[in-house]
Amino acid sequence: MKIVFAIDSFKGSLSSLEAGRAADEGARRVFPDAECVVRPLADGGEGTVEALAAGLGGELRKANVTGPAGRPTVATYGVIGETAVMEMAQASGITLVSGEDKNPLRTTTFGVGEMIGDAIAHGCRRFIVGIGGSATNDGGAGMLQALGFGLLDKDGRDIPRGGGGLQSLDRIERSGALPELRECVFRIACDVANPLCGENGASAVFGPQKGATPEMVAVLDAALSHFSAVAGGDADAPGAGAAGGLGFGFREFLGGELKSGVEIVLEETRFGEFIRDADVVVTGEGRLDSQTVMGKAPIGVARAAKRLGKKVLAFSGCVASDAGVVNEHGIDAFFPILRKVTTLEEALEKGNAAKNLADTAEQVFRCLRLGER
Repeated sequence: MKIVFAIDSFKGSLSSLEAGRAADEGARRVFPDAECVVRPLADGGEGTVEALAAGLGGELRKANVTGPAGRPTVATYGVIGETAVMEMAQASGITLVSGEDKNPLRTTTFGVGEMIGDAIAHGCRRFIVGIGGSATNDGGAGMLQALGFGLLDKDGRDIPRGGGGLQSLDRIERSGALPELRECVFRIACDVANPLCGENGASAVFGPQKGATPEMVAVLDAALSHFSAVAGGDADAPGAGAAGGLGFGFREFLGGELKSGVEIVLEETRFGEFIRDADVVVTGEGRLDSQTVMGKAPIGVARAAKRLGKKVLAFSGCVASDAGVVNEHGIDAFFPILRKVTTLEEALEKGNAAKNLADTAEQVFRCLRLGER
């Protein structure tokens, strides 16, 4: 028997590989001679850097960058050969601002560009970038400025950083951009299809959660529309509005490919090759509910496995009352791992979670063994 484990992290508890290894332990108690393979899993959001760096034999690197409010911060990214794995939130994330700093007219993606520049300086030429959790609405303008693009006003001066600064944009000069960018490939983990502007655009849909008032939303939307016009880009491209328009910046200036985060991760980890001769595929995440089917990692695994006709099991820390919908999307059966009434703190404790997962996996695989008799 061959069993492949690809489980997303249990947020606040187990990493992807820790969860996979715990389930693997339980399965081996029942099938000690099975070929068991643990693969890293993520969906392009929080935890992607850690999962891919650890799972693919890479390393973590730190870069001193400019945070979204203009203050220094340290961003961590992964390096696997010449591939850099990044989360934009490390440099320009919403968790890095609070109070009056939560103002998308001023917050900038400059630090994202600095992080990319640091990786280029260390030899990276392929980039996987998750762009969820942003604090910004500048269309990626700050990132481009950090990479050497000239975003200039009518007097030839650099426009101010932040979404509001785009109002004064007169022209864009590309000649000063880092020459190495021509050698770079960018794969952008993007799970929203919003356009750059309009009622479904970056400012209207995501601006308020970043601190934008209704008045600011109107200003930001007009600024992004102006940016698109000056750039001559496609503001209606699906995903252009992701991360406050960062999707637009990557696509139009860096040739970025915008794609589902879990699809990118599965491709980069060569998941299809590992499950081709598998008998059972095991996935999961901290909480299974109806949102799981909206592009989250376990459903990506299930769909890939079902294309090859594989059985798919899932484990989770807890399941919501509407979790049954995942059975319609490739997960044959799912199992919560909590085995007794407990506090949240106890359930999340790493040792407890790993033991619960291993013990639950053992009992599930005992059922599979019964089916073989």
